[in-house]
Amino acid sequence: MIKLSVFSGILIVVPMIIFTFISYNQFSLVLQREAHQYNQQSIEQVQHYVEGYVRDFEIETLKIINHPNVTVFLKAGTAEEIDESTIANVRTVLKNAAYSRSDIVNYTLILDDIRVIDSAETDDRQSIIHLKKEYWYRDVPKNGNPLIVSRYIFRRGREEPVISIVKRIINPQTLQPFGMLVLDVNYKRLDDVANKVRPGNTGFLYIVNDEGRYIYHPNAEKIGRVADGAILPFKQQNASFLTFNESTKQFLTWSRSDVLKWNFITSIPYSELMQGANSIRKMIFITSLIFMVIAYVMGVGLAASWINPVKRLHRFIKKVEVGDFSGKVPVESKDEIGMLTHGFNHMVERLSTLMDEVYASRLNEVEMNLRQKDTELKMLQAQINPHFLYNSLDTIRGMALEREMDDISIMAESLARLLRYNIKGESSIVTIKQELEIGRMYLQIQKYRFEEKLLYQFDIPTWALEKKIAKFTLQPILENCIVHGLEPQTGQTNITISVQTFDEESFVLLISDTGPGIEVDQLEKMRLELKRDISKNEVNHIGMMNVHKRIKHLFGEDYGIYIESSLNKGTTVGIKLPL
Repeated sequence: MIKLSVFSGILIVVPMIIFTFISYNQFSLVLQREAHQYNQQSIEQVQHYVEGYVRDFEIETLKIINHPNVTVFLKAGTAEEIDESTIANVRTVLKNAAYSRSDIVNYTLILDDIRVIDSAETDDRQSIIHLKKEYWYRDVPKNGNPLIVSRYIFRRGREEPVISIVKRIINPQTLQPFGMLVLDVNYKRLDDVANKVRPGNTGFLYIVNDEGRYIYHPNAEKIGRVADGAILPFKQQNASFLTFNESTKQFLTWSRSDVLKWNFITSIPYSELMQGANSIRKMIFITSLIFMVIAYVMGVGLAASWINPVKRLHRFIKKVEVGDFSGKVPVESKDEIGMLTHGFNHMVERLSTLMDEVYASRLNEVEMNLRQKDTELKMLQAQINPHFLYNSLDTIRGMALEREMDDISIMAESLARLLRYNIKGESSIVTIKQELEIGRMYLQIQKYRFEEKLLYQFDIPTWALEKKIAKFTLQPILENCIVHGLEPQTGQTNITISVQTFDEESFVLLISDTGPGIEVDQLEKMRLELKRDISKNEVNHIGMMNVHKRIKHLFGEDYGIYIESSLNKGTTVGIKLPL
């Protein structure tokens, strides 16, 4: 009953969750797209207005610089050449320009290292010192292009945020900057325009320059400061994105002005933007909950019609579990439950018949298991623990070292490592580097036996050391080199292990000796044994055949062993392996 209720709920909940998720995401994307389009239009209107507004002030600065009284002042080479009447005339020009518009706060005219005049009649020396300490002073272009910055000035006993249009004055004879004109504008017009752009109920517009400083912000305390990195726009012309600002998820839309090098940005709380989507999500959740309750009620009613026959069948199963095969379950229907009950009754009859047979066979099985366990125990007792051999070889090595018998010590250590490598249960595939190490140990042991009669060398390139090979491949072949290539002759035998590339997909590991070689008939017989699938009982060279079969099994039918030999010149065994 519980399962049926759960399944019924899942049939409703899962589709509803998927539907809710898809609907919410799609609706969110639609809302973001519409918000981006609306905000982009508003930003572009503000941007066009501000660009024109600032351009008008650039024209005003040109009028001031070209005024006759100002031209006389700018031509002065030293402070002595400037009299009080010239200063008064220039200040009058600046005051008239400032009084002509209510949004102009101050004009400041600077003649480098000579004189500073402004319309507010502030202390000249203090004015230039204050300007030189500000962050933007060194960034003013020397080619006469204007720089627009936001900053604070001290006016009427308090600090006031302004937008300053700063422009270098160029000497027409030397083409070098020799002065500066600073126009300070209040935020009255910009506030009026920005307040008309209200994205959402609590959204706002702000302006950031390319250096990341606030040009405009509804919170006047942030003007001129470096903006938070989380809200800086990307280097794109216009776009929208989501960000976290002061633990609040914000939806930002911006547009960059190439004229002013400013970024106009609107910010809306994401929760406010998604109010409509959240309402839809809530409605779908409530609807899903109601349908799930209905499904549970229907599931309980449906399950109740099945539960009684199943419980009755369960009671009879409990009786059978304890060995009571008497009685039958009444069959009350012809549906699947009735068929199951009939089958159960038939099964109980069969069980009652087979119990005696099972009991007898069980006794025989127990008796056979006891005998098998006794045999296994005796076999275990007869086994020699490989660790006994390791420890014995380590003891021999220790005794040899104690008596300064280095040869015996090296042989004992090499033999112990060979035994461990052969017995320990690792992967059936190892690297050529591991196999060469074992081959070197084996030849080292044989070297103590044959001394100067045995010479060996390895010519293996670095790239081949990490290639794969079947475990315990080299030792049987090297043993054949000793038995058939070294022992039958009296002179020296040289064993060489090298590598050659075969084609683009394989390479060959070559083991060569300078022994007596193999008779032609015997060589053909060996090649036939390697080519055909001959059982071990029919093969004389069991070790070679074993290595060949393992290589084919591990790497495929295209790989394995081949043999080349010439009488009185030696034998070469090639092992073809995949690259």
